[in-house]
Amino acid sequence: MDASIIAANGTILQSTYNHNCLYLFARNHKEGICGVLPLVQLNSRLFGNLLVSMPWFQRGGALADNPAIEDRLMAAAAEHATVLGCEHIEYRDNIPREALPVNTHKVNMVLSLPTEAEQLWQQFKPKLRAQIKRSQRAQPAIHFGREELLDDFYRIYSRNMRDLGSPVHNKALIATILRQFPDNSWLAVVYLHHKPVSAGFLLADKDTMEIPLASTIRNANHLSINMFLYWEILQFAIQQGYRHFDFGRSTRGAGTYNFKKQWGARPMLLYWHYWLHEDTELPGLNPDNPKFKLVIAAWKRLPVWLSRLLGPAIVKNIP
Repeated sequence: MDASIIAANGTILQSTYNHNCLYLFARNHKEGICGVLPLVQLNSRLFGNLLVSMPWFQRGGALADNPAIEDRLMAAAAEHATVLGCEHIEYRDNIPREALPVNTHKVNMVLSLPTEAEQLWQQFKPKLRAQIKRSQRAQPAIHFGREELLDDFYRIYSRNMRDLGSPVHNKALIATILRQFPDNSWLAVVYLHHKPVSAGFLLADKDTMEIPLASTIRNANHLSINMFLYWEILQFAIQQGYRHFDFGRSTRGAGTYNFKKQWGARPMLLYWHYWLHEDTELPGLNPDNPKFKLVIAAWKRLPVWLSRLLGPAIVKNIP
């Protein structure tokens, strides 16, 4: 198939973080689109100059009618990366590719959903059911909504991220996604004694709902409120007719991996492939990197209001 490679610019990440966004797409001889490759340039002195497909989500990479077109899209991306002075390109694939360096340290945790919530409940082990019942005894309430819940969501999310030592995303990014995808995005907020204590940001595509962001404030952890949050969200996903729930990526054996596994989620290997400029080494931008430990410890000591102010300027360049 004869394909021409064309670049177009994106909108959400440009408007929120002023990133350079490239959407490469291939056209066949009938002028129909036969392949796409979204790319976002992250460029900072601290973390370097790179292209990612896609940052902050576990999946991306080239998608086309056949592998040959995907190869052409990635070759075009390498040309753009060279012009932009990028050190590497990161493709967050869920399939293996030959001839590219790859990192397989992450897995995607996905749960197949039955048609009725009671069926899912019966699949849980007694320990998990007991934890959910424990949280229910505290009589929390959950609200599903959109922009009207954003302030409460962000209050929980930003506080929890500060406690974890991680910079927080801009509230405007979440607001923009909610506006751009009104039929495929939700906020879920749990209230205890009328105060927000736990929350999740939900996105959906085709037959799958996922939760890219979730947080619970620490002083509610002893009540297992996060178990209530996830159980209510899973019921919501079933009610909406979704067949799969994506808990997000984790490192095998880590605490988040075990948390997701107990719900019945199964690991799906992620293949993060790289194009490297000349003698560039594979990147090490992750919290386990020793050089970030002091920064994380210092961040945990910041006032929450200051972490909200500084966080978006930092996290926007961390893929």
